[in-house]
Amino acid sequence: MKIRSLLLGSVAAAGLASGVHAADLGVLTSLDVCDALGLAGLTISSDTNCLQITGEVKYEFHWGDYKGDGVTNLVTTTQAGAFTIVDNDGVPGTELDWYSKVEAYLKFVGTADSDFGPARAVIKIKDLQEWETQNEVFIPGKDNPYTPAVDPLPGTGGDHTFGPIFDEAYVQIGDATLISAGRKGSIIQKGDDEDFLAIVDLFNAEKVDNGVKWSVDLPDGGHVIQVESTIGDGVVVGLGLENLQATAPTAGTAVGYISYAGDGITAHITGIAGGVLDGTIDHFAVHAGFTGTFDMFKIRAAVAADETGYWNALATASATFDIFTLAVAGEAANKPGAGGTDFGFGASASVEVSDGVTFNLAGRYYNDAAGPDGLHLAAQIVAAVTETITLTGEVGWFSNNAVAPVSTFYGAATIDWAPGGGFTSSLKGEAYSNGAYKATFKAAKSFE
Repeated sequence: MKIRSLLLGSVAAAGLASGVHAADLGVLTSLDVCDALGLAGLTISSDTNCLQITGEVKYEFHWGDYKGDGVTNLVTTTQAGAFTIVDNDGVPGTELDWYSKVEAYLKFVGTADSDFGPARAVIKIKDLQEWETQNEVFIPGKDNPYTPAVDPLPGTGGDHTFGPIFDEAYVQIGDATLISAGRKGSIIQKGDDEDFLAIVDLFNAEKVDNGVKWSVDLPDGGHVIQVESTIGDGVVVGLGLENLQATAPTAGTAVGYISYAGDGITAHITGIAGGVLDGTIDHFAVHAGFTGTFDMFKIRAAVAADETGYWNALATASATFDIFTLAVAGEAANKPGAGGTDFGFGASASVEVSDGVTFNLAGRYYNDAAGPDGLHLAAQIVAAVTETITLTGEVGWFSNNAVAPVSTFYGAATIDWAPGGGFTSSLKGEAYSNGAYKATFKAAKSFE
């Protein structure tokens, strides 16, 4: 509810009680700049500015015996992605592992009208804490995403942000042409590159955040100056200087992109050059993607490459019929100096067996030119038992052809609860034939 609505309601009630006509309140309603700017949600308005407030809190907890000596991975290909569950370490009384994570943000966007379009000031406050124990020994923390390659300082445990920080703080103006400056995320376009598979994702795609990516280090976002413009017919172009707060040789990442959306097609191409502020380009890369939707069929292709000769490509397609959907996907990655070209492929089928019940079957394979291959098969059933509760059961098997082959079966069960109000939660249990097991609890609430 808008705070101004409460105020206007109170004034209106007072006016009616005293015999004031409703028309006399017109001057008050005209002061609401939020409606004039077309902004909704949780807002506070003044004579000239509309302040939008959004936020989210997410919690995640893991417990079990799922981290051993850090060597015996269930799938040992270099593209193992999420399959980092290992067998228990065989030391009774010291083998348990647990992990706790809290992530929260609060975002304020103040908007006013101008001769060039809406003028905005954006402030996002974020806090991220991860606390991990492996084999009942506390782990100091993972790399701090806000200070690259630096773990949390002594005494801070897993507090990655060292308390709340200004994750975003920038000004922005414009509508069809948008100018942004300050601390902000990147404008690099990396969409149109996820496969259409059910249950699983391709091995290499999963490792690089479900898509394709270059291999060199190209820091983005941070302190930025960006210009984006809609030039008509669904075409948008963007130029930016990012990572301006860094020191040589990585300071300054130049970004340029062109994208299109319309008539069932989305596509983009992005060029990135790193370390430009000292006058010498250290690295450059390109990312391109295309998605086409034609009635019951969808196709997608994406590629990323850099100056080292590395490239990573993906193609996928799906077809949706009356009660089932079929999907296929393939990927390849050329790695100079690392054995040659890897490749992988996958397929899935989804069948709506009854109202609210879906059965999924999927498989994926990866051929690693420098190491053992990986194979994963999985079957899953998803049932919406009520409007707010969904149950998921999954069984699977994965293996490799290493010198000492690993072959492991697993089973998992999940209950998801979404009672409304922006609140979601889930509880998942996993068990593996090599003795590993894991329980995961998640809860989140967002507001806007």
